[in-house]
Amino acid sequence: MSAQVTLATEAFDPAELLGRFSRELEGEGAVVSFTGHARDRAKDGALVDALVLESYRGVTLASMEDIAADAMARFDVTRCRVVHRAGRIAPGEAIVFVATASAHRRSAFEAADYLMDRLKTEAVFWKREEGPLGRRWIEPRESDHEDARRWHS
Repeated sequence: MSAQVTLATEAFDPAELLGRFSRELEGEGAVVSFTGHARDRAKDGALVDALVLESYRGVTLASMEDIAADAMARFDVTRCRVVHRAGRIAPGEAIVFVATASAHRRSAFEAADYLMDRLKTEAVFWKREEGPLGRRWIEPRESDHEDARRWHS
């Protein structure tokens, strides 16, 4: 069982990551993946030129590694892969990629869902949107926190 976690400062190709992850299967019957992309609109509909994710590399990476380790311990998965961007991200570029592998689909789906809920709310990033109206800091929505809380019961 292994978790591989990367804090990326450059654009990455989710399809290539998924292909590599899938080629490394060791008898697992299920692979689930999720890719999140930067949007060109803010929650209020304003144009977004870039999403900027600031990080403190050691702390941010440790938070991501802890979340991945928790997923590995909680779900019957054999492997997981997490790649999360930091820095300036253009609309359409991938922000986050997760993939999980398990003998059966349910564990892989649940682990991927868990990873995303916790990454969204607990990974140590400072996020801001930049656009024609200037810069503004953004936080996870209340619905993001509600999604994450369901795993704490």
